[in-house]
Order: sequence, then C-alpha cells, then structure tokens
Amino acid sequence: MIYSFLEHLGNYFIFLRRVFSRPEKWSEFFKKMIDEMYAMGVGSLIIVMIVSTAMGSVITLQTSLQVESSWIPSWTIGFTVRTSVIMELCPTIISLLLVGNLGSRITAEIGSMRVTEQIDALEVMGINPASYLVLPKILASFIVNPALILISIFFALFGGYLTVLATGYISVYDYVDGLTSFFRMYDVWYALTKTVIFGFIITSVAAFYGYKIEGGALELGKANTQGVVVASFFVLILNLLITNIMLN
Repeated sequence: MIYSFLEHLGNYFIFLRRVFSRPEKWSEFFKKMIDEMYAMGVGSLIIVMIVSTAMGSVITLQTSLQVESSWIPSWTIGFTVRTSVIMELCPTIISLLLVGNLGSRITAEIGSMRVTEQIDALEVMGINPASYLVLPKILASFIVNPALILISIFFALFGGYLTVLATGYISVYDYVDGLTSFFRMYDVWYALTKTVIFGFIITSVAAFYGYKIEGGALELGKANTQGVVVASFFVLILNLLITNIMLN
C-alpha cells in the first residue's frame, strides 16, 4: 500500500512538472483561463450562497441556544459566529463542497477527453496537453476560489442575521456588535491563504485522476470517485497543517 501511495505521489509530481510549463500561445491561454473562471464561478455561485446561508443560520441558532447565562454578554453570539465562519466553516466546508462540484467536473471533462483520444490528438499536434488543459484551471482557481469564499462568508453572516431577526434570541444590534468586536484582518488572510491552497489541490488532483485514465466509461467513474476522495483527504490534512503553522 505504501509503495502504491509513493507511486501515485511520484506520478502526481511528474504530472505537475508537465502542467507548469510555458504555454504555446498566451492569447489562447488567457482566453481559456477566463472561460474557466466563468465556469467555476457561475457554476458554483448558487450552491455556495444556499449552503453558506444555511450554515450561518445553523451556527447562529446553535450558539444562541448554548449561550444562556446572564454572565455572558449578548454580543458573544455574533463574535462566535463571525470567528467560526471566517476561520473554519467557510474556507473548509465550502472547499469540500467545491471538491464535489468543481473537482468531479474537471475529472469528468479531462477523463472524457482521454477516453475519446482528444488528449492523444493534442500530443500528435505537438501541444503539451497537461499545460494546455490544466494550467488555466489551476490559475483560475487561485482567483475564483477566494472570491467564492468571500461571498460565502458574507452569506453565512447574513444567514445569521436573518436567524437573529426571525428568532429574537438577541437583538440585531447585539449581533452586529459581536460581528465587529475584536475583528482581526489576519483572520481573513488566514482563510484566503487556506482557500488558495485548497483550490490548487482541488483542481490539480481532479485533473490528475482524469488525465491518467486508461480504459472507458467504467474507469472514468472510478477516477471521479478517487479524485473526490483523495482531494477531500488532502484538504483536511492541509487544513490541520496550515492551522498549526499560521495560528501558532
């Protein structure tokens, strides 16, 4: 099992070496990157908004039910929600959501090109298919994923606002006061740093599993599942490592 893991890891780094090479045509490269940014952003926006709003509502409701002591100021609820949403829930949970949404799409797209021999055709024409197909996706994720996380943070806090407004556990003023109390910009940079790294893992791992397919539709389905599982695993492991590095 260890040998198989090391073999896959070595093949992954060899694949990345091919990906990060100079594009043949910069104009075509930027066009593909813009197209990928649009597909990634628009394709994920609605689900990110819905999940973030629900997540913010739930964490606000749970925090409100737990904080019942008169010794604890009411603004603590907003402060706890903001800290949880920015530092952990949105960067990690939404990234795991994007693994299934973006990652599976990338694996299916590149895998279908491998199965139908379109990648072989690019190689025959003298084009590096790894760089041509994957590099625009990776660079697009560096822009799109942080933007999606910022949007998710806004809607999560807005979901908490709606919950406070509907339940009346605390006043809206206390909730907003908690959101602004002891705010550190470093928390946002910490979240965005994680998001950029997660975006790289999601796109590169998904593309790797699609690129190395050998077979037909059955192997494509297996590669899709493997890509989602492996990318999710590395997102969780890197989340732990980044937290230890940046918050210690």
